[in-house]
Amino acid sequence: MRRFLTCSAMSIVLVSGGLVTPVSAQEADPQDKPQDKPQAEEPAASPATSADGISDDLHDRRLDFQGNIVVSATGLKQLDVLAGTSVIEGAALQRNLSGQIGEVLAKLPGVTATGFSPAVSRPVLRGFSGERVRVLIDGIGTIDASNTSDDHAVAIDPITAERIEVLRGPAVLLYGSQAIGGAVNVIDKRIPRRIPDEPVHVDGLAGFDSVNDQYQFGASADAPLGGGFVFHADGSWRDSGDLEVPGFIASESLRTELLAEAAVLEADGQDVQAGQLRDFAAQRGVLRNTAAQSWSANAGLAFFAGDSSLGASVGWYDTDYGVPERPGAGEAGAEPGAEDGVSIGLEQFRADLRGELDLGGGFFERLVTRVGYTDYTHTEFEGAEIGTVFKIDGIEARAELVQNDEGALRGSIGAQYFFRDFEAIGDEAFVAPNRTTQIGLFALQEFGTGPVEIEAAGRFEQTSVNSSPLGIERDFDSFSGALGLSYETEAGLRFGVNGTRVVRAPSGEELFANGPHIATQAFEVGDPGLAQEKAWGIEGSVRGNVGPAQVSFAIYRNWFDAYIFLTATGEEEDGLPVFAYRQDDARYFGLEGEVSLPFYRSGGLTLLADLRGDYIRANLADGTPLPRIPPLSLLGALEAQSEALDGRIELQWFDGQDRTAPFETATGGFALVNASVSWKPLRGRKNVTLLLQVDNAFDAAGRRHVSFTKDFVPLGGRNVKASARFSF
Repeated sequence: MRRFLTCSAMSIVLVSGGLVTPVSAQEADPQDKPQDKPQAEEPAASPATSADGISDDLHDRRLDFQGNIVVSATGLKQLDVLAGTSVIEGAALQRNLSGQIGEVLAKLPGVTATGFSPAVSRPVLRGFSGERVRVLIDGIGTIDASNTSDDHAVAIDPITAERIEVLRGPAVLLYGSQAIGGAVNVIDKRIPRRIPDEPVHVDGLAGFDSVNDQYQFGASADAPLGGGFVFHADGSWRDSGDLEVPGFIASESLRTELLAEAAVLEADGQDVQAGQLRDFAAQRGVLRNTAAQSWSANAGLAFFAGDSSLGASVGWYDTDYGVPERPGAGEAGAEPGAEDGVSIGLEQFRADLRGELDLGGGFFERLVTRVGYTDYTHTEFEGAEIGTVFKIDGIEARAELVQNDEGALRGSIGAQYFFRDFEAIGDEAFVAPNRTTQIGLFALQEFGTGPVEIEAAGRFEQTSVNSSPLGIERDFDSFSGALGLSYETEAGLRFGVNGTRVVRAPSGEELFANGPHIATQAFEVGDPGLAQEKAWGIEGSVRGNVGPAQVSFAIYRNWFDAYIFLTATGEEEDGLPVFAYRQDDARYFGLEGEVSLPFYRSGGLTLLADLRGDYIRANLADGTPLPRIPPLSLLGALEAQSEALDGRIELQWFDGQDRTAPFETATGGFALVNASVSWKPLRGRKNVTLLLQVDNAFDAAGRRHVSFTKDFVPLGGRNVKASARFSF
């Protein structure tokens, strides 16, 4: 059952490099507790307000054996330093489960997803995506090609995640200047974090979706081997068919364009080609060539000695998925979704290392190290023929010295190394081979123990991007910093303001792209002369408790110098629309907020209401709107909770977006109704949850404005979902 605690009932402790907010054990959902024990517990720090973007509901979070809510930014003691961190896990992770990380997070305030296709969806934070959002696995980048283009899937299966964190504010500088919009940190157990109490601990999740006949399953097992050693294994499997959609596949504007082209062809006597375009415009009901299959497997081993630990893991991620084509963009006689359609096969081998060394009672408490290596291959097929192959070999390593809590001063300092060797092979390899090397030094500090606290972060990066075939090498030195001030009232309401200055070097794709990209059906052009992108930002926030309600509200503004963006030029090359990387000054303004109010409690029944919303306005300095900026959106929900049953009904509303960039089409508004009921059939331990839900109950048609493919990839129709989550 979900409970709501006031700020005075909370305190924060640091366990294994994470932020935790204790609650009483009897108020935690036992299924959301890992059946493991941490190696050490540390004394509680000063009270703080939970800053959870899904409302502070314990039912939706993974808790440790004491009922602690964990946020994994190293060296921090106060949740407010993360400026509105959102944590999704437990029941909320089950309810929002999807094959791609962007879809899992899409209901959070300030978050949407690229929605390129049902099998490809990367997070968009505050209107930022690509090189301005870092997607991490336990603090280390995914090191895949998902930042290269929106048609490239993120090499993570959320079904095996323990929890997913969306990080904002000064703390994201720990993870790189590419996190201007924020960072998404996926926490799994591929490297064991603690010694289980039982001989074998098993977690699992299985589900079915009707909208694409999707079956999915994921499970993990942890077993102590004795002598401080723990073994972990996990795996996942997913299979889905083509997506069912309401109404026409093509948007109204695209259908009008196709029918106009058909009329011209018909007048020229090209009846066959004209008939094809008319057929394309008439397609409805099923989005062809969107079937997908994926599987993953990971194994890890860790050794614990007192408060120190060392662990490693290896894993494999494999997915194959179709890429829907723009109607009319294929060759004459081709039919979208036929055997000659475009599909992608993605494979990634990954090895990880994590260590924590207890340094005793000096100035530094411990040394935390993380290393990740990947060998990634991504093949784009045109029918059975290989079109383009993307290969990435990469490594990322970081080391942090975490300070002991010496009164008013807390924090960490560290270093980070990143290397990526990128190669695209084939006639349509639109990015020249290139290598990126980056070395970063960073520090994050908190000052103060009373109601007023100051947070400061700084990061220096040296970046080298070179392409040997082009004979071009670019070197960049950048410094980024952040400063935050917060004040907490006696009632537990925390007011804060953060200022940031972030400098980002352009990526290899932004510099060296120049060619046709068959999967996105665009001719993409980079600019080797791009300068570093620089951004000033300021954010004000209020979070905490107002009576029984929990509130979280933020208002922010960013000023960019030399902002890098990909935009349509209105030209064509090789029969494809040209998209070019341009640079100009830009401005972002946004609001996001959430209120969660329990308005009735009696006899074990709790009724609560949730309201979330966000708004973003972004344009170039001359007032021209930037492309793919999400419109105003709102979510309202009513939820009933009891010991064995929970029920929830949601209304999501998305405004239309008519503030469009040149050559960009507008999108209309739409609303979705979702409902779910969950049942815990086993009393006491409550380690099984059965969930039945329906998304888009009224089969409404909708399109995401942030998607490159919105004119021919609508959102799915009515989806009846069933899932089971278990932990033994």
